[in-house]
Amino acid sequence: MTRTDDRNKTDDTGPSGYAAARLHLLTEGARSGPPRRTALAGLTDDWLTGLFTAAAPTTKGISLVAVGGYGRGELSPRSDLDLLLLHDGGDPAAVAALADRLWYPVWDLGISLDHSVRTPAEARKTAGEDLKVQLGLLDARHLAGDLGLTAGLRTAILADWRNQAPKRLPELQELCAERAERHGELRFLLEPDLKEARGGLRDATALRAVAASWLADAPREGLDDARRRLLDARDALHLVTGRATDRLALQEQDQVAAELGLLDADTLLRQVYEAARVISYAGDVTWREVNRVLRARAVRPRLRAMLGGGKPVAERSPLAEGVVEQEGEAVLARTARPERDPVLPLRAAAAAAQAALPLSPHAVRRMAATARPLPTPWPAEAREQLITLLGSGRPTVDVWEALEAEGLISRLLPDWERVRCRPQRNAVHLWTVDRHLIETAVRASALTRRVSRPDLLLVSALLHDIGKGWPGDHSVAGEIIAKDVAARLGFDRADVAVLATLVRHHLLLVETATRRDLDDPATVRAVADAVGSESTLELLHALTEADALATGPAAWSTWRGSLVSDLVRRVFAVLAGEHPGTEPEPAAPTAEQERLAIEAHRTGGPVLALRAQADPGAPDESAETGEPLGVELVIAVPDQPGVLPALAGVLALHRLTVRTGGLRTLRLPDDVDDDGSVLLLDWRVAAEYGSLPQASRLRADLVRALDGSLDITSRLAERDAAYPRRRGRAAPPPRVTVAPAASRHATVIEVRAQDAPGLLFRIGTALEKAAVRVRSMHASTLGANAVDAFYVTTGTGAPLPGEDAASVARMLEETLRE
Repeated sequence: MTRTDDRNKTDDTGPSGYAAARLHLLTEGARSGPPRRTALAGLTDDWLTGLFTAAAPTTKGISLVAVGGYGRGELSPRSDLDLLLLHDGGDPAAVAALADRLWYPVWDLGISLDHSVRTPAEARKTAGEDLKVQLGLLDARHLAGDLGLTAGLRTAILADWRNQAPKRLPELQELCAERAERHGELRFLLEPDLKEARGGLRDATALRAVAASWLADAPREGLDDARRRLLDARDALHLVTGRATDRLALQEQDQVAAELGLLDADTLLRQVYEAARVISYAGDVTWREVNRVLRARAVRPRLRAMLGGGKPVAERSPLAEGVVEQEGEAVLARTARPERDPVLPLRAAAAAAQAALPLSPHAVRRMAATARPLPTPWPAEAREQLITLLGSGRPTVDVWEALEAEGLISRLLPDWERVRCRPQRNAVHLWTVDRHLIETAVRASALTRRVSRPDLLLVSALLHDIGKGWPGDHSVAGEIIAKDVAARLGFDRADVAVLATLVRHHLLLVETATRRDLDDPATVRAVADAVGSESTLELLHALTEADALATGPAAWSTWRGSLVSDLVRRVFAVLAGEHPGTEPEPAAPTAEQERLAIEAHRTGGPVLALRAQADPGAPDESAETGEPLGVELVIAVPDQPGVLPALAGVLALHRLTVRTGGLRTLRLPDDVDDDGSVLLLDWRVAAEYGSLPQASRLRADLVRALDGSLDITSRLAERDAAYPRRRGRAAPPPRVTVAPAASRHATVIEVRAQDAPGLLFRIGTALEKAAVRVRSMHASTLGANAVDAFYVTTGTGAPLPGEDAASVARMLEETLRE
């Protein structure tokens, strides 16, 4: 039925004729969504035009204008009519009489009416004082009367809005923030307000206003469709309830879903949440751009004065290979080639999150359009970058959502699609399933110092509820999915088994602690059998706490925490009896290591081998071999003090990141020297930016560092002063502990800290100052977390006395906190 057909269903313009046509339009099943809203607006236009024409003594100098939602032609079944009677001020009495003849028929039908009577000057003055009035007038649409009067007002209002944008847009942003604080985030509410909540229709209208200012524009991809879905849901809600409500209450969701032809209430909520996610992300991007433009406008005159005119060049600071910071965002470097670098999306995301920067939507869009898919299993660098991203704390959320907005997350992790925007009909849960998983990773990032494998903790946090998209027990389904995902990420079989166990039993500790008798040995034994090892129990304890904290305040308390800790303590006691800690036996040296050791002994100086890939673009083979990320650096040096800080400092100077590091004393063969020994260091390193330095340069600097002619401390301080690093998010504080009974021959000091340039140099220097000898070392970098173990002795080769060991650990922790 066309607009004319709707009008012709009645021969008069009275309330009864309009009411009958309106009722027919709303109850017929042929139209819904945008066509029905357009038809309803058209029918209402015709009725009001008829009323105006019949009542107005003249159309000169007076007009009827639709504003707000009605001005946009978006009439839902129970929408208000927002009307402005505009006049030139010539005959106030006639205008008042006309207003009565227009407003009363509307009230007689029980339709809500938001009306005003103003001259153009009064309308502009009111708009200047009341932001909501100005927003409504931006959508002004002529209905009847003097078209020139309406057009003049529209032109003036738009000009005022654009001229005043630097002042009014911050007010609008503050208004949106206050509304979000009152009504919450639409996509996480079980009974959301489709209009007022963050990501709702009001925010969509605000984005239209920003676009009208010509100062910035929202990402257009999917925005119109998201707005349409929310309007459709509101239409159905009005029809189901018969009321002008925007709150999607639980008891009405099934009926609303049926009205929209959807399967059930969960399907409805997922559609609504997805729409809200698109609008929220568009809002974040748009307001960031508005603030950037406003800052640039404020700074530019001062810069021009300082530089003597001309356009200033935006500064670009490196964050990672192919990623730089520019104007407060992480963007792609000019040399970045996403089509040749499948790891770039994860590297850019990890760098942005670590620096607490938003990821540029233009960069995300480019990577989504051109980046090649990752091979299966993932290369080691991709896995490390994902772990770094997950371990970045609160900034992870915004960066993850930027990747989500362009479909990169589902492309990287196809199983994510089942949990994306999935509601949780449980009052304890604050979030949808997908956001809960990210929130758990955020919480877990603060607990990484408690575990020896922070990478497994963070990935288990991401996957622990992944089975909620499947029928049956989500823990059982999740175990199967976790095995598949972990293998695809490139974890070895042992790590895949641990991750599967963590996902399968992520509720075990809290359910056992709160529902079982902990004094019953069978209870503790059952948990020990399910967990299997002390390291897995350590991870499960941290995952349990992170999961509960990410669920909501009702899911975790001091009481629950104490019960879980008590259970963990009892299970540890059982497992410790079966798996006593022992110092790992060193592997026999390879032929190459033995050759380097003999040469170092013969020359009296360091000898090194740096094995890099011949083709920098070749795929990383470490994912298939199980070897850690990086290039192998093997160094043999005559046993002497200061080797560890010297090597670590040289690597830091050359911007080499240590992925893993081992240090041990190697006895020389009897036919070379029956009493001789050298230090053997077998490390994996990766270039922070660019390519690796030549082995000859590393050796020359190491020689200088060992003889004292290279002042590493000063050189690092000078570089940091010249190129200060962005602080980014606040990482968990370092934790240094003495591992009890870990070795009979040495004291084991464990260091867990945020990886940073020069970290091993600082640790080595501190241990040298403490006058302890590093007998062996096992260092690893997992994402952004360093987990290092140092086997230290006294000068005579004995383990440190207990009090001395504790003192060294305290000193080292204080040094790393500085």
